[in-house]
Amino acid sequence: MPTFATKTGLPRYLRDEQERIEKVAASLGLDFFPVVFEMLTYDQMNEVAAYGGFPNRYPHWRFGMEYERLSKSYEYGLSKIYEMVINNNPGIAYLLEGNSLTDQRLVMCHVLGHVDFFKNNFAFRATDLDASGQVVDPIKSHGKYEPNRKWVDKLANHGAAVRRIVARHGIEKVEDFIDKCLSLENLIDPYSPFVVRHREEPEDEEPREVEVPRLHAKEYMDSFINPDEYMEEQKKKLEAEREAKKDKFPKERQRDVLLFLLDHAPLERWERALLGVIREEAYYFVPQMQTKVMNEGWASYWHSKLMTEHVADPQDIIDYSDSNAGVMATSKGQVNPYKLGVELYRHIEERWNKGQFGKEWEDCDDLDAKRHWDLRLGLGKEKIFEVRALYTDVTFIDDFFTPEFAVEQGFYTYAWSNRNERYEVETREFKAIKEKMLAQFTNFGSPFIYVEDGNHENRGELLLTHDHRGVDLRADYAREALASLVRIWKRPVCIRTILDGKEATLRYDGEEQTVRNGDA
Repeated sequence: MPTFATKTGLPRYLRDEQERIEKVAASLGLDFFPVVFEMLTYDQMNEVAAYGGFPNRYPHWRFGMEYERLSKSYEYGLSKIYEMVINNNPGIAYLLEGNSLTDQRLVMCHVLGHVDFFKNNFAFRATDLDASGQVVDPIKSHGKYEPNRKWVDKLANHGAAVRRIVARHGIEKVEDFIDKCLSLENLIDPYSPFVVRHREEPEDEEPREVEVPRLHAKEYMDSFINPDEYMEEQKKKLEAEREAKKDKFPKERQRDVLLFLLDHAPLERWERALLGVIREEAYYFVPQMQTKVMNEGWASYWHSKLMTEHVADPQDIIDYSDSNAGVMATSKGQVNPYKLGVELYRHIEERWNKGQFGKEWEDCDDLDAKRHWDLRLGLGKEKIFEVRALYTDVTFIDDFFTPEFAVEQGFYTYAWSNRNERYEVETREFKAIKEKMLAQFTNFGSPFIYVEDGNHENRGELLLTHDHRGVDLRADYAREALASLVRIWKRPVCIRTILDGKEATLRYDGEEQTVRNGDA
């Protein structure tokens, strides 16, 4: 990427617009980091977008490929990037040179919604660079909250470190290793900043006797509730499990595969540094993947409210409506996160304003009464701010995607028909619709993979397990992942999974990939 443009500051009239919009947004309850807007040409915008919104990243061919894709898409009129915003403190956002004043105002309103979400949603507390260890207070409901999130500097430092490695080892060797790391970047533990999954416990010199938990019972009933034969059987079982774990490595299965590789793979120093960069940047982007619907919906809710009620001039409304309609447009068979998110927030706000929640509402079977239910509680605004802070996409949809909402928005499941050779409506059943929606957002659609054994069959092989949840691993993805793992582990790697309803183990030894049915 060429040297980043030096003249990207906003003209005076746009700075005045920014100050005006920020005052209105703050008066309505938005709480955001300071925001720095920069003006870019479409070419500069494509360069920054290719780097994921950052002005500088480590050198790799995929960024150039993404730039070519974005440039051609713009030149052929297929797409246009109106704005980008970075989860940083201060927030960094880009405006596209040549946009109309109406579009610039719209983008500013949208960006403030994003930055408020970055600051206040709990998932983004994992990106605080000054957080040590676990994030023990993910809400920060007290005191001033101004975290260190200087990710622009952090990723620029990563770029400088990778360039030094390239200068020493050569671009082809480094890019090849980065390719392998990138193919594994989703093998992390998204909730590790908030959950202590493994506690280091000192080993006793003399192992304590295994204690079997007893069910509480009165003395005269104890022999019936906790029979001796059962208690002895459970004790032997627990002793066998403890014996099996004694020499197991790791003691408990681990979800953060990249961390396990960093700690235990026989990597050279430069390889470990590169894998660490990929893992750290993967964790930075996790909250954005966890909250795509919520984040875009929140920003869309506020750009709509700000523009229509406070910011847009009367003569701007038609232009605003045209731009907004393009953002909210939805294709058949696809979920538009902007549309789904904003409609869910509006649905929640209306329900809590009318009191359509709680036991009395849930127990009501009178459809006509529900249709006209309005207790005039006025709790909608308070509720959506609470939801913005405490939810991710999965819990957001699980709690608030209701049968009434599905009918109102015309949701259905879409599937390929072999009979008619086209996509058709599969079902309008609410349960099937919601399950399919949740499956799409759970773990970002990636499989659940765990490190099971770092010394499988006492041969130094790495054994991973796939937590099968109704979807088989894609064969081509699995092959590439195994090849990448072997490159890093430098020994054969196995993945235990289920294929076509049967247990199977995929194995790669660096030369041949095999599939063995049953347990490895």
